[in-house]
This record gives sequence, C-alpha cells and structure tokens, in this order.
Amino acid sequence: MSGDVLAGDGISDDQVWSDGVWRDEADWEVAEHGGADDDRAPVPMPTVAVVGRPNVGKSTLVNRILGRREAVVEDIPGVTRDRVSYEAQWAGRRFLVQDTGGWEPDAKGLQRAVAGQAELAMHTADAIVLVVDAVVGATATDEAAAKRLRRSTVPVILVANKVDDQRVEAEAAALWSLGLGEPRMVSAAHGRGTGDLLDDVLETLPQTPREGSGGQGPRRVALVGKPNVGKSSLLNKLSSDERSVVHDVAGTTVDPVDSLVEVGGKVWKFVDTAGLRRKVAHASGTEFYASLRTKSALEASEVAIMLIDAAQPITEQDLRVISMVADSGRALVLAFNKWDLVDEDRRVQLTREIDRDLVRVPWAQRVNISAHTGRAVQKLVPAMETALASWDKRIPTGRLNTWLKEVVAATPPPMRGGRLPRVLFATQATTRPPTFVLFTTGFLEAGYRRFLERRLREEFGFAGSPVRISVRVREKRDRTR
Repeated sequence: MSGDVLAGDGISDDQVWSDGVWRDEADWEVAEHGGADDDRAPVPMPTVAVVGRPNVGKSTLVNRILGRREAVVEDIPGVTRDRVSYEAQWAGRRFLVQDTGGWEPDAKGLQRAVAGQAELAMHTADAIVLVVDAVVGATATDEAAAKRLRRSTVPVILVANKVDDQRVEAEAAALWSLGLGEPRMVSAAHGRGTGDLLDDVLETLPQTPREGSGGQGPRRVALVGKPNVGKSSLLNKLSSDERSVVHDVAGTTVDPVDSLVEVGGKVWKFVDTAGLRRKVAHASGTEFYASLRTKSALEASEVAIMLIDAAQPITEQDLRVISMVADSGRALVLAFNKWDLVDEDRRVQLTREIDRDLVRVPWAQRVNISAHTGRAVQKLVPAMETALASWDKRIPTGRLNTWLKEVVAATPPPMRGGRLPRVLFATQATTRPPTFVLFTTGFLEAGYRRFLERRLREEFGFAGSPVRISVRVREKRDRTR
C-alpha cells in the first residue's frame, strides 16, 4: 500500500512509519519483535515416584507437595490409574513428582495394568516414596512392596501417612518392621510433617536425572477425544511400550499422562488425556477434575491430535472436544481411528458427516489410522509437523499488505451504514496461532473476515493451524480545533 492511500483523517499522532505503512507504536513493537511465545528448552529434572497400595493417600500427598490440587483425589480407591508427572519446587530446587496407581502384587485385569504402571515408575525414578497408611498399619501388600523395594538400587523413603496426632505416631513406629529405615510421619491431608519429608527427599535426589533430555525440548502433543476412542492405544503403539493403561472399560485414563516418545526421528512429548463424557457443568467427582486436567493439558500443548471413531457416526461429544481445541488456538490433526473397521458404505457416510459437522475446522490435517493394528500411525508425524509449521508461521508485513491491497481492490468490503469501510493496513500481531490485526475506517462484517481468512490460507497456507483475524476501527480525528 502506498502512503497516499493511508494519509488523511485515519492517521493519528501516536503512529510510526514502518515497512511502508503507518502503525501504532504498540502495534509496531508487536510486529517487529513478535509475541511472547513460550518455547524455552526444558531443564532435565530428577523424578520422585510416589507408590503404595490403593487408597493410602498417594495423590493427596502429591497435591500437598505441589501446593495445589493437580492429582485427581476422591474418597474411593483406585482413582489414579496411570503414572502422571508434575513439576514441583522446594527450597529452590525443581523436580518431578510422579503419581501412580495403587500397587498390588496379585492384581487382575485392569488393576494388573495399573500395578504395572506403578512398577515402571519404580524402575525409572531417581527416588521412591513408599506411602503406607499408619492407621491401618503394614498389610501384606505393604510388606510385598517393601520386599521388592529393599532390592532396589534407587533411594527409598518410607512415609507413614494419616498421622494426625501423637497417638497415631506411636502406632506408626511399628512400620520400622518393613526394613526400609525410619518411617517419616506425615498427614498429607493436613500438611503435618510434609516440609521435613521434602527436606529428606531433596537430600536423596541427585542433581540431574539418570536419564535426562536436553536440546531445544520436544514439541508438546495432546491426545484428545471422547472415552474409549483409542487414545491410550495410540500412545502405546507410537511408543512401542505400555505407557498408558488400556482396557475395554471406557474412561480408563483419568489424569493426563506425559510420555516422551521418539517418532519419525524426533522426540515428542505426548499427553494422553481423559476422555470427555459431558459438559463440565454437568460432570461431578473424578470426571469433573479429569475434565479440568484435560483442559490444562490442552492449554500446555502445541498441537492436538483429535481421535474420532471412524467406524461410528460423529457424535456431539466429538464436536464438543473439537470446539475446545479450536477455542484453545492449538494446531490440530484429526485422526480417524479404527479405520480397519470401516467399509465402503461407511466411508461414503463419513465423508458426508465431515462436510456437514466439521465446518468449523476445515483447515485441520486429516489422517486415517488404526491404533490397534498400527495402520498409518507414522503418517501422524508429517501431519503434526505441517500443522506446527503453520502454527509458527509469520508473514512479513510488506508482503502481507501487498497481498491485502490486491484482495481488497478486487473484492471491497460490503457497505455499512451507507459508507464503504477502508482497510488501511494489516499486521501479524503474534504466532501460535497466527493472529492478524486489520486497521480500518469501519467495521468489517463477519462474512468478509471469513472471506479474508479463506484467501489468506489460499495465499500463505496455514494448513493445520487456526487463523485469527481481528479488526481495529480508526475513529475519525477531530481537526476542527
């Protein structure tokens, strides 16, 4: 755009000339220096695994260590099923706390898978906290866990939980019999003794983990979708490991599960989230807190893989999760799972459903996969890379305004109130997602903004990423003074 097009009442005294256009000083700063994208490399931290039999207060203790309610807690045993890592800090040191499901030596079915996750945590952690219910005393399961941990080369700290008063302290002293040294007496529910426990934990923790990851840090991927759609199965297939508990029972995953997985020659940080059954306002108990954890995991991610059961009609739950991803501004890949169960008739029907129901995210990358057989799961990597490249993309201001001038000249915005709004100039305010600000002399209709977004995608791409366009109306300057 040329300067004479922009000159006139639309320009104010607090603007600067840059890249051939007038801009507000604040807008110039944003356009020149970019937004505050959080792409700092994570520092490797040692891990403390909190283990024990079901319902001894492991998740309550984790929340007490964190100083906030992160782990899902409820009065019924077996709420935590996967091993979940949270970042904690004490006395100036940062470390990871890993919450685990209840460990039982002779568990069957789903509980056996849960116990397997706890055992994996024991093998990979830098320190282990074994939690025992001091009120109940040492059970056969506690003794079996202690016997296994006595052979461990990793430091083990025995915690006697639910010690609310001195009377219970005397009973907790009997836990010396487990052969793990002095029991640290705490009340996770009330915070009693947790500070001393953390001091002991820091003394046993190494400064760096046994296996740390450096570099620029992995890209963060959230696996989202309704319950039982195959999120945990996909994570296990990608990692070639049992990272998440998988069972035929819908809603097996409760907490988001973080996993560093190497796929396509790169390390990715996958977060397996709980399936969202209903609106948060109608959820209760574990389901309510699981939905909050899922939303938090989505906000912390960069790209979301939305799993949809291709063999079944697209549901209201699917659309609700897609809307959540779109509202969060994250890059998106739609993975149509269970493709091995889709016949020709279902493919035709699915095409109609996509055209009808997924109109909000026509830009999303699509991949047809089978998490069960492994069909085409490797195609997720280029889809994620394309989506993230679009999410990170920045268009030079000069090129953007040259394009905008041509588009507006060919198709002017509709009249509003008998006047034709002028588009003065544009700037890309931020990336992640790409956000554009149009400075105009009048309001632009929603339909025209959608038209500009469509043409923007045709010219610059942005496949797999949402694009946001906002309008800032220039008020006519009063020069009658």
